[in-house]
Amino acid sequence: MKLAALFRSAALLTAVALLPATTAGLAQVDAKTAPEFGKLFAVYNRIKSSYVDQVDDDKLIKGAIDGMLASLDPHSSYLDGDSLQKINTLIDGNYEGLGISVGMDDGAVKVISPMKGSPADKAGIKAGDFIYHIDGKLIYGQTLDEAVAQMRGPAGTSIRLTIVRAGRDEPFDVTVTRGVIELEPVTYELKDGGIGYISVNEFSKDVGRDVFEAVGTMRKQATGGRLNGLVLDLRKNPGGSLTEAVALSDLFLTKGQIVSQRGRLKGENLSFNAETVFRGEVASKVPMIVLIDVGSASASEIVAGALQDQHRALVMGERSFGKGSVQTLMPLGKDAALKLTTARYYTPSGRSVQEGGIAPDIRVPQLSDPDAAKRSKYALRESDLRKHLVNEVDLDDQQLENDAQVDPRFQKTPEELKKEGVEDFQLYYALATLRRTTSSAMALNR
Repeated sequence: MKLAALFRSAALLTAVALLPATTAGLAQVDAKTAPEFGKLFAVYNRIKSSYVDQVDDDKLIKGAIDGMLASLDPHSSYLDGDSLQKINTLIDGNYEGLGISVGMDDGAVKVISPMKGSPADKAGIKAGDFIYHIDGKLIYGQTLDEAVAQMRGPAGTSIRLTIVRAGRDEPFDVTVTRGVIELEPVTYELKDGGIGYISVNEFSKDVGRDVFEAVGTMRKQATGGRLNGLVLDLRKNPGGSLTEAVALSDLFLTKGQIVSQRGRLKGENLSFNAETVFRGEVASKVPMIVLIDVGSASASEIVAGALQDQHRALVMGERSFGKGSVQTLMPLGKDAALKLTTARYYTPSGRSVQEGGIAPDIRVPQLSDPDAAKRSKYALRESDLRKHLVNEVDLDDQQLENDAQVDPRFQKTPEELKKEGVEDFQLYYALATLRRTTSSAMALNR
């Protein structure tokens, strides 16, 4: 288990993804651009001399920077103070707050995914929920940073969120107690029939090593020291470290490409291959299913796409978020940084997940959630974000429309499933599939 030198720098790849900088340079200001800069300075001077109130220089400069980046795409941004500290703490997976990933949708704060086991998840916050009030105060129309700043606070303090959810006739309040988000990135359990279950909640440091150890522990617990199947759960996982996404994929692959990235600059064109982090396969010939949903983004999509394209795992669940762009973190002094989109990433077969996401091999709705059908209709994906990058290959609209078609196999109601003791239908279906199927019938290692 030797990390290649290529992976030694920390990086994030989430719905707010980051990658280590590979190039540096200064943009050249040509003669055609100079007059436009003149307009910028003219506006600055007019505000300073004529605005009704005195305005701090820092506020104007930050506003100009934010405006430039906001005109590009949803993921490029300027980071300083709390926002920069949040990025740094996300790498370690230890911070205070609600444990929720959010984005903007036409001026409203929309939940991308609550992190599994977080205060938000325990309080019942779901992907696709809109947050309109915080402690009774309207936040519609605020910037995302302003809204997120109000959600932060010391562990142990409470916050009241007013939620609008598809399928509910009226808004409702949810009180969440902030906590220290010490999420266990990896949890696992040996299920009946010798099926191993591993849930990866986020791609923070050492996820690859933790999954390696989880497989070893469950193998020791299993009868005869052998696993009969493995479920890798990436649902509600907004992403994290590229290093760990590659490491996790490498655990189950012995050859071929895991992911590649392509950018405008030559230095942004990189390829990451199997057998560079872990030697051999941790669960050789063990049938495997990967669970994804709309909350699975970036690093999660890298893993699902790699195992799907390499025919190592069956992907099950619902179409993923669809974030296929790469952001580079560029320091601007000691207390600020620029997070700039510099490349797109591609699965081993050359697919870009941008906009379209990863389509599961078997689409399985979450029948145990009474609001799932209506929420999925309004689920927030990358393609819903303003100024999102467009996929270079036209998406097949028919494939996206197929997501909404009713599958006659999945007709049971939440009430019926509850009586049968099924609380998580997608996981139940994955486990049942593995129990019914032998490794030869799965044909995943062809």
